[in-house]
Amino acid sequence: MKISKNLIVLLLTLVFFFIVHSYTFREPEIYWYLYPFIILICVAISIVSMNQKDDMPIWKCFIFGLGYGVILYGIIRLLYILLNSINKDWIHSITKYITTFGPSNIWHYLILIFIVVVGEELFWRGFVQQRIKDWTSPFISIVISSLLFAGAYMVGGYFSYGMIIFVIGLIVGSLYEWKKSMPLIIVVHEVFVILFFLLIPFT
Repeated sequence: MKISKNLIVLLLTLVFFFIVHSYTFREPEIYWYLYPFIILICVAISIVSMNQKDDMPIWKCFIFGLGYGVILYGIIRLLYILLNSINKDWIHSITKYITTFGPSNIWHYLILIFIVVVGEELFWRGFVQQRIKDWTSPFISIVISSLLFAGAYMVGGYFSYGMIIFVIGLIVGSLYEWKKSMPLIIVVHEVFVILFFLLIPFT
């Protein structure tokens, strides 16, 4: 009964996320209002469902998170260069997504750093990945949760950007299974988005 209840909650939450998230792609002008709302709902569900203890000291989360975040950015940067060298059309959806939905003012950056990044990690790694792991292996749970994370962008027509999200999901999901620290992967994600959108943007 407990497994069935967890499965129902997981499926309903994913259906809610995909439906509303898909709608945001059709209404770019409200994206930065609606997407944080989705994330906050998902965070509430995640916090109620999470039972993971974090044993890593905060100072280690910041130090290792900074390093892993830079490494993650480097890997994604290389993937971007590879896609560009193979077929320039493949990076079109990446450029289009960043241009259309990327942060463009201080308000967007504050939402991204304090709500979106934290919420995405709590939801996709802390909730979705862990619930899937209840019924399968850690490796498969990482792959499935990463595919779902990427699929949320692919259904909106941003396939190449979804590929990048998939790779990020694999790396961050694996790091979470290895270190068992939510603060660590939040710092990793924060460092990545600051580099990706602000300090060393791709476009």
